[in-house]
Amino acid sequence: MYKVMIVEDDEVIAGALERALAKYGHEPVRAVDFARVDLLFAQSQPHLVLLDIGLPLFDGYHWCRAIRAVSKAPILFLSSAADNMNQILALSLGADDFLAKPFDLSVAMAKIDALLRRAYAFSADTHLLACGKTVLNLHNATVSTDRGSETLTKNEFRILQLLFERRGQIVSREEIMQVLWDSETFVDDNTLTVNIARLRKKLAGLGVPELIRTQKGVGYIAEASA
Repeated sequence: MYKVMIVEDDEVIAGALERALAKYGHEPVRAVDFARVDLLFAQSQPHLVLLDIGLPLFDGYHWCRAIRAVSKAPILFLSSAADNMNQILALSLGADDFLAKPFDLSVAMAKIDALLRRAYAFSADTHLLACGKTVLNLHNATVSTDRGSETLTKNEFRILQLLFERRGQIVSREEIMQVLWDSETFVDDNTLTVNIARLRKKLAGLGVPELIRTQKGVGYIAEASA
């Protein structure tokens, strides 16, 4: 579970983000005192910060500088002021990404997960993710069971990594495609279908054909058999 700090003064947006983060297995920490965002950051030590530009008292740029002075935690700016100059300024101050308002929550969650993976997944103590008896090796992109192992392509690996990180939860096709887009690989709906089919074929050869289930009209879920 990752701790995500929300610095957003719009009650509707902040509440929606808080609920979505909790649903996706993260721990949201919501700022209410916009005069002491730095104090909340120091007290909560979040893994990632969601930061609006237009805030009471001090703007998001001020708090970005303050956070960057003490931490390398990923910062994702959220703002309706999404012109090139604002995005360039945000990135130059140390932000990791920029999401224009209004945004789809599924896209926001995909960006958050992508930033968390880049910052923490490969520096963690363990390089293995498991779902039941199936193990994904993050170092060499292989998946294995007691029946053997298979080497995954880049897309197959990123799909399975996302499903394993969110095992037991439904992941939408849109979220998966967003993650694959982050790798700068062209992905459309048909490409995703082909990759899922190939991944399932490899898993079937390892004796776990039902590891990835389709939730019709929604997406996919990785769940170990009882």
